[in-house]
Amino acid sequence: MVEVALFKIIMHENKHDQVIILKEKDGDKQLPIIIGVAEAAAIKMKVSNLPSPRPLTHDLLNNIILAIGACLEKVVITRLEHNTFYARLIIRQDETNCIDIDARPSDSIALALRANAPIFVEEEVFSKLHFFNE
Repeated sequence: MVEVALFKIIMHENKHDQVIILKEKDGDKQLPIIIGVAEAAAIKMKVSNLPSPRPLTHDLLNNIILAIGACLEKVVITRLEHNTFYARLIIRQDETNCIDIDARPSDSIALALRANAPIFVEEEVFSKLHFFNE
């Protein structure tokens, strides 16, 4: 697995799909992911430190995880199939219990930013995007 960070958010006013780019923390590999407008806005709000008068969905989910005594340990983007990315939320309940939950990468990244959790990408995902990282 490769640890990545949010590198760039590309928002287009006239398009439904937006793009986020994750970049390898200790390298140059980049991963572009097309996401929806709502998820891009949620990520942009967090990155820009824009307050929301009420908790947004990702804030709510983070609050619930914390309220039950757990934490988001990490997010892993696990695979790319038919131009669709897949991710997993790894939620730690205690020293011995982890829950592994299927999630969309866009939601996972928005949640990771709120929980200050690291984001990882499986090497196989990068290998499928060799053209972007050359």
